[in-house]
Amino acid sequence: MEYGFRDYSLSFVLAVLVHALVFAMLWFNWVPVDKSPIVMRPHIVQAELVVLETPKPKPAPKPAAAEPPPVQQVKPPPPKPAPVPKPAPPTPQVKPKPTPPKPDAAKLAAERERQRRLDSLASSSFNEELAKENQELSEDKNEQMAQTFSDGIYQLIRSNWSRPPSARNGMEVRLVVDLVPTGDVVGVTVETSSGNEAFDRSAEQAVRRAGKFDVPKDPAVFEKNFRRFVVSFKPEDLLR
Repeated sequence: MEYGFRDYSLSFVLAVLVHALVFAMLWFNWVPVDKSPIVMRPHIVQAELVVLETPKPKPAPKPAAAEPPPVQQVKPPPPKPAPVPKPAPPTPQVKPKPTPPKPDAAKLAAERERQRRLDSLASSSFNEELAKENQELSEDKNEQMAQTFSDGIYQLIRSNWSRPPSARNGMEVRLVVDLVPTGDVVGVTVETSSGNEAFDRSAEQAVRRAGKFDVPKDPAVFEKNFRRFVVSFKPEDLLR
């Protein structure tokens, strides 16, 4: 422990002396002369390794594109003037229709009755005219039908008639022929004699030789035209 105290006291004395010396130097403005040798320090250069790359070949310049022809600017047509709207025609004023007076009930009923009679009369007249026209058409049709069958009877009788040698011009015999609906001959009667018996008999035999004729199936036509009919015979020809 004593040895350590001595060491510390010496250090303390030295420290005091150093401080006193510094204080004196500061008091008398003492500037120390630096006699230290000049030391040359090497200059440190920092270098970096640079790798040179092979330069890439420059691409060939592209041929200049042909300049497009100049575009002619087309001037737009001048705008058309807006149509001037025509003024609307004035709306005609509709005059209110006067309310018709209510008809009298009695007059209205009488007018309706009169109209009904006129309609009934017109309808009746129309129906009568229509019936008359239909009857005429039916009669015409029946007459045409009867004429067709009469022609057939005439041809059949003529084909069966043999004129006697004693026949002379001017002779005529009329026979009445009776038929049944089947067309069969049921009777032949001399209505008017020619005055020559042979001539009359030849005519009657011509009808009986035919025996049966073709007649219409319509009962009304048969009854009217073929139930009984007259045939006239002359030497020059057979006449109905």
